[in-house]
Amino acid sequence: MPDIKLKSHQRRHLQQILHSTHDVHLYRRILAIVESDRGKSVASVAHMLGVSRQSIYNWIDAYEKGHTSQALVDAYRSGRPRLCSEDTEALIKALLSYSPERFGYVSNNWTVPLLKEQLHQCTGQLLSDETLRRALRHAGYVWKRPRYVLAPDPEGEKKRRIMQKNQKVAHTQCASGGR
Repeated sequence: MPDIKLKSHQRRHLQQILHSTHDVHLYRRILAIVESDRGKSVASVAHMLGVSRQSIYNWIDAYEKGHTSQALVDAYRSGRPRLCSEDTEALIKALLSYSPERFGYVSNNWTVPLLKEQLHQCTGQLLSDETLRRALRHAGYVWKRPRYVLAPDPEGEKKRRIMQKNQKVAHTQCASGGR
C-alpha cells in the first residue's frame, strides 16, 4: 500500500473538488487519492473504481509529484488520425456532382456502397461505411430518398369537369329536398 498522507487542507480541497466537479475521470482519480488516504488498500480502491492497481499507483504518484488536483486532470490527446483526408473529401464532393451512371454503375443515385467502391478504385483506400457517412456529413451532404413523381393524368381535366358537374347535381338535389 502506498503511504499517502494528506494534510488537512489538501484533504478539504480534494473533498471540495469531489463535490463540485463534473469531470468523471477527475472525480475517480481524486476519489482514489482520498480513499487511499483513509487507509484503504490499493487493491480495494482499484476494485471499487473498476480500474487496475497500476492506475491507482499512477494517480497517487502524479498527485504526490504535483500536490495539486491539476496533476490528475487528463492531458489533451489528439486521438487517432483521420482516415478521410481533405483530398478524399474533395474527391467525394466531386463524385457527388456526377451521376453514378457516368462511372458505369446501374444507378442514378449515389449510395454509400457505390461511393465506397468508387473511392476504392480512385484512391486504393477502403473506407468504412461510418467513415464515409461522417465525411458526407462534414461536407454538408444530406441524404434524401428519391420521391416518385407521377406523370400528369391525360384524362385529368375531363375527370375534374365530371366531378364538378356531379357535385353541382348533388348540391341541387340536397337543396330541393332530395327529389
